[in-house]
Amino acid sequence: MASHRRPKSPNRARISVLTAAAATAVAISAQSAQAAPKPTTAQLKAQIEKLNTETDQAVEKYDAAHEQMQALQKQVGNLQDQVARQQAAVNDQVAALGQVASAQYANGSIDPTVQLMLSSDPSEYLAKATALGQVTQDQAQALSTLQEQENLLNKEKAEAEAKLKQLDATNKQLAASKASVQKKLAAAKALLASMTAAQRQIVVGSGTISTSSANLGNAKPGDSIEAAAFSAAQTRLGDPYVYGATGPNSFDCSGLMQWSYAQAGYSLPRTSEEQAGVGTAVASTADLQVGDLIIFNGGSHVGMYAGNGMVLHAPHTGTVVKYEKLSYIGSIYAMRHI
Repeated sequence: MASHRRPKSPNRARISVLTAAAATAVAISAQSAQAAPKPTTAQLKAQIEKLNTETDQAVEKYDAAHEQMQALQKQVGNLQDQVARQQAAVNDQVAALGQVASAQYANGSIDPTVQLMLSSDPSEYLAKATALGQVTQDQAQALSTLQEQENLLNKEKAEAEAKLKQLDATNKQLAASKASVQKKLAAAKALLASMTAAQRQIVVGSGTISTSSANLGNAKPGDSIEAAAFSAAQTRLGDPYVYGATGPNSFDCSGLMQWSYAQAGYSLPRTSEEQAGVGTAVASTADLQVGDLIIFNGGSHVGMYAGNGMVLHAPHTGTVVKYEKLSYIGSIYAMRHI
């Protein structure tokens, strides 16, 4: 008797094979993950230092874009004021010429000058009218003045428009830099969260000296400006690091240097890379004086020499203004005596 049993579906067979393969892959992956060695404390420290350096670089770009935005906003405001004043001058000149036209109309005659107000090309009309002797010298001067004022007004409007476009582009750059900073900060925070308490203490606390126990030795400031700047910076010990901040109660690295020197009456530029270009270069760490600027990690970070191999600086998000060992912070990019 013939069997009517339905054969097994090929599709179901294929699914069974794929499912088994997937399960095997998952098992192998899980075994690999379990077998992967955990990073050492030294490796974690290196990763954090790398993220902190990348964050510093992103913060510097943010600071530069923010500074440019503020400068452009000021320029746009000045140009808009100029446009408003120039527009008022043009309006006054047009009103004066209008009064001349009204007087002529009241006397029953329309001087050709009146046509200027309706002309699509005033400069061409003025040239022809002057050549034909159809305008007085005073009228010609008034019309020339109006033309000059209108040309200046158009120029200022164009400049203001160009600056507004530049400001818009800078605002977009600022937003991108801010997003980059936040991404780096999130990565550093996640990495720190993955560590044990003991690892975090080693990675974050290494090299830090508390205010009360800091031994700054007997080094002296280079001059009165540096002495005043260092004294000002010391008053901010314990204040939080906030990227983009320039004081008086929170700072990023270059913001702290700029604020401290401002208290001494000296104007530093905004970013650490710009600060690396001021003052006089210091040849070696042995020549450092208290108050000298030390720029680290390719120009992405800046601190102030505090004496005895110590630096006073605002390190990074999650920390405060503090002393740290010079050897702990990173590779020295430049040293400057102001």
